[in-house]
Amino acid sequence: MDQLTMIILATIIIGLPVLFLMTMANRFFRFREKQLEADTRLAAEKAAQYAASNTELEARVRVLEQIVTDGGAQTAAQIERFASTNASKAEKKSDEPLRDGRIHRGCGDGRICP
Repeated sequence: MDQLTMIILATIIIGLPVLFLMTMANRFFRFREKQLEADTRLAAEKAAQYAASNTELEARVRVLEQIVTDGGAQTAAQIERFASTNASKAEKKSDEPLRDGRIHRGCGDGRICP
């Protein structure tokens, strides 16, 4: 065999596997890049959910701190105000006419009294 044939044969024997390996590596790295981008998006979504949950929990803790540090008188007044507001709403509802024209007289807690 002459020298040109040997060079061509060596190029084919070495070059084809190297080319194949380079192509496979390129595909693998593109796949990994897409996988990492998807993982990054998922992590960002989870972080946003945790932030929203954290904000909600902080608001709840603030309310609890206010209740604990409050003298008790303000809390009792707020509870009474809330109860009187709900009672007045229930009374307004209880005197509404029913479909058949009768007046509904409720017990004050939303039930119909006999």
